Amino acid sequence: MSHPSELITSARDPEPALRLLSVHAHPDDEASKGASLVARLVAEGAGATLVCCTGGELGEVLNPAMDRPEVVDRLAEVRLGELRASAEVIGFDRVDLLGYRDSGMAGDAANDHPECFWQAPIDDAVGRLVRLIRRDRPQVILTYSDDQGGYPHPDHLRVHDISVAAFDAAGDPGAYPEAGAPWQPSKLYYSVWSKARVLATHQTMLEMGVESPYTDEWLERFTQDDRITTRIDIGAYWSVRDRALRAHATQVDPASTFWFGLPPDVASRVYPWDEYILAASRVPTDMPEDDLFAGLRP
Repeated sequence: MSHPSELITSARDPEPALRLLSVHAHPDDEASKGASLVARLVAEGAGATLVCCTGGELGEVLNPAMDRPEVVDRLAEVRLGELRASAEVIGFDRVDLLGYRDSGMAGDAANDHPECFWQAPIDDAVGRLVRLIRRDRPQVILTYSDDQGGYPHPDHLRVHDISVAAFDAAGDPGAYPEAGAPWQPSKLYYSVWSKARVLATHQTMLEMGVESPYTDEWLERFTQDDRITTRIDIGAYWSVRDRALRAHATQVDPASTFWFGLPPDVASRVYPWDEYILAASRVPTDMPEDDLFAGLRP
């Protein structure tokens, strides 16, 4: 397993008073989950750290235009370049690679590779994340839900596990003393797609004569609407998600109706919100929320 490394570090002086740290499994996850939210928070003056736990070495090339030997043979390197481009579109000022190998899909032989994220000792992975939390001192951690919505990717499951553990351990002076001075984040959120969002998109696509990718099988995966605590208006930043996704040219087919079935101006009107589950808070906050930093702003 390689050591954690920095991909982007943009010094800001003074350091923003508020910072979000997002934990993702692979390059492209930061584009599909919360990209518009992060762009809005950065525009409002917050700092944003991205932690990408694997290099995405096992991702398939899903864009036919990129399915070329010179790309496939260098996929790990290419995907890091795509990650850098996407992070810059979104506005992350710090991007760190946690240093693990992609574990592949559930049941793949790659799940057993000794350097993959799924096989990493939990204590090691949590310690790496704690070090980054203590370095950047974010008030808010954004990660994956305990309910993966029928998509049990080993790396996504592990992201949840280490994020929850690191949220508590980062503030514990007895945990990982070599990882820096303790820092207790105030709030922990899970990213989630609501069924309401998917249904609104699905219905609009049908009305526009666009073949919807949201089959009944897909719709059955979205079951967490009753857990949503926080809805953020990201309508003005919707196009950031599309531009960030397109930066991942190997992973995202620009003809995909799943991602691009609605033009950004239509999509931003149909459902102009990102939604989250507040999993833990060390500060008082009123529900429902419309701000991840609710209870933390001066």
